[in-house]
Amino acid sequence: MPEFVTLETSADHPGVGTILLNRPPMNALNRQVQQELADAALAATEDDAIKAVVVYGGPKVLAAGADIKEMNDMTFAEMSKVAGRLQSGLGAIASIPKPTVAAITGYALGGGLEVALGADRRIAGDNAKLGVPEILLGVIPGGGGTQRLARLIGAPRAKDMVFTGRFVGAEEALQIGLVDEVVAPDEVYNAALAWASKFAGAASVALAAAKAAIDEGLDTDLDTGLKIEAHLFAALFATEDRAIGMKSFVDNGPGKASFTGK
Repeated sequence: MPEFVTLETSADHPGVGTILLNRPPMNALNRQVQQELADAALAATEDDAIKAVVVYGGPKVLAAGADIKEMNDMTFAEMSKVAGRLQSGLGAIASIPKPTVAAITGYALGGGLEVALGADRRIAGDNAKLGVPEILLGVIPGGGGTQRLARLIGAPRAKDMVFTGRFVGAEEALQIGLVDEVVAPDEVYNAALAWASKFAGAASVALAAAKAAIDEGLDTDLDTGLKIEAHLFAALFATEDRAIGMKSFVDNGPGKASFTGK
């Protein structure tokens, strides 16, 4: 059984899974937490009843970074062996082929922000502080931060954050596109659940295709991206949901289909 990261569901929000980080006091992301994050992401992927995922660290903090005590005495040779696993663990949310949202209260720093960067959407409390302060330790973000941050907010802004290690408040994060919504701290989780719940009855295969088309297309040139889109679009004509959705549209108009997720 996992000790620090759980995948939870609730009858009050059917179709939504919550990946909950719970390693008090600051949810430091040691190797065990990284592995449990990867395991939870895989479980959320494989559970067909889960249509969307919230990642949440509780009411006080998402995560204040990797466990520096664990890294303090590591050599280059030792880190070389585990750096890939660190990236996989902290970036595990990005591997889920379903809509994902990070609910950020308090601090999301270093590896904590890298976890949130793997989500499709980020909702922050107005007390949130976000940053990648690894440069202050003589290193750089190693869990995907240099890559996902630059793709999200652009290279100049990412370089400012990475080079200085400064913390970004919620309002600035909203202005630069680092987060998508700012709410009161005690409404963060509810706001994330509300967004994720929109997809409980959606065409989940089409959602996975849409996510893949956008994410994979951004990593290549336009022509290749268009080919990816065309392939995924055509493949959806082999699904039950495509047949259901189009028949429902013809018979009853838009927005009334009851999808099966197949």
